[in-house]
Amino acid sequence: MSKQLTIGVIIGNRNFFPDSLVADARVEVLDLFKQLNIKPILLNDADTKLGGVETFSDARKCAELFKAHREEIAGVLVVLPNFGDEKGVAETLSIANLNVPVLIQAYPDDLDKLDVARRRDSWCGKISVSNNLYQYGIKYTLTTKHVTRLNEELFLQDFNRFLSVCKVVKGLKNLRIGAVGARPGGFNTVRYSEKILQRNGITVVTVDLSEILGNANKLNANDAIVKQHLDKITSYAKVGLTPQDALIQMAKLDVALSQFVEENQVDATAIQCWTSLQQNYGCNVCTTMSMMSENLLPSACEVDVTGTLSMYAMQLASGTPSALVDWNNNYAADDEKCVLFHCGNWAKAFLPDVTISNAPILGTSVGVENTFGALDGRTPAMPLTYGRISTDDPKGIMKVYVGEGELTDDDLKTFGNRAVAQIPDLQGLMQYVCRNGFEHHVVMNASKTAGILEEALGNYMGWEVYNHSQ
Repeated sequence: MSKQLTIGVIIGNRNFFPDSLVADARVEVLDLFKQLNIKPILLNDADTKLGGVETFSDARKCAELFKAHREEIAGVLVVLPNFGDEKGVAETLSIANLNVPVLIQAYPDDLDKLDVARRRDSWCGKISVSNNLYQYGIKYTLTTKHVTRLNEELFLQDFNRFLSVCKVVKGLKNLRIGAVGARPGGFNTVRYSEKILQRNGITVVTVDLSEILGNANKLNANDAIVKQHLDKITSYAKVGLTPQDALIQMAKLDVALSQFVEENQVDATAIQCWTSLQQNYGCNVCTTMSMMSENLLPSACEVDVTGTLSMYAMQLASGTPSALVDWNNNYAADDEKCVLFHCGNWAKAFLPDVTISNAPILGTSVGVENTFGALDGRTPAMPLTYGRISTDDPKGIMKVYVGEGELTDDDLKTFGNRAVAQIPDLQGLMQYVCRNGFEHHVVMNASKTAGILEEALGNYMGWEVYNHSQ
């Protein structure tokens, strides 16, 4: 089960509008949060007038409450049942200084209730609140419709998207990525800046591949922990023609990598593969990477640290595993389709008929017998969000592209992990990727979350984002 999300709530009020609207909104907020299993942090109706925020004193009380729950709160919902007090909302967020996503909701008026006793004027109030947050430098998110009730389907869609934005932003703060081994010499494409990542709150924990292989080689087939991991591997996927000695090698490597992840409390890994593992250890690490990604501990090959970061961000947005893939081949003469491919490390969520196999391309140089552990499987039709996060070292920035398309059931006769993607204006996307120096690796996720990623990474993380779907 996913951990319960905690959201702060500010209910704005302005004294010459009906107070009863604030009391009604508070009840509706609590009902909504109960329905969605969200933990609310908001003023009690005894703390301020009806639990709303209007005066500077109210703002301080709400801010202190938020500060007490700083580590929990993933985002803030601003509710405007009437015009609201723009300064009260802005001062609360400024004093609390949570630096989390903020969603502004405002109620619509009814045409038959525009008299002094029942009017809201929230349409106007939302503009004023937004203006003040802009002045204070506080980032915020808007609903699709300018005014909307909490129980409207469109608001529920907006709110669920906002919750995903909160998960992405919260999840990327203090992220720890394990970099196992050195970048392969032939892969300049996966260079990145640790310093730019660190400036954005992302820590890279490095370890030499020899340490992992050394720890794996200290184990033997009769060790209880090796048997446990062997059982984990054989229950994860069909072993096909993979020999027993290769499975044992994979199990020992799985133990060593699992110990590294646990000891260093990393959230994701990027592992050297091509071709040191095959030459110096005698198997592929793909199955272990697939199992980690399936269990929401994403793992990328070739020490592609920003590829792993991309996998993690997409996973946060959707709640489902991601996969690192190559933009690999054209699909016949179809300008909007291409082949996505990798040796075989995709999460099982993408591979319903997965089998442990070998890596034929890699095997031509290191011997096929040294490449067991790669997975074989075809991804069927499913929704697609694709994208990539990179450090642009000359500019000193984080940059991103995202977009949406479809994975199809089009005929594809090849090996490894493979899929066919259909993407509107694929040729224009490839122009953008090439002109802006992005990697040949991209990440796919079975979702439609490009808008969530654009909002989280662009608006709140402050990264340069291109959404091809827009």
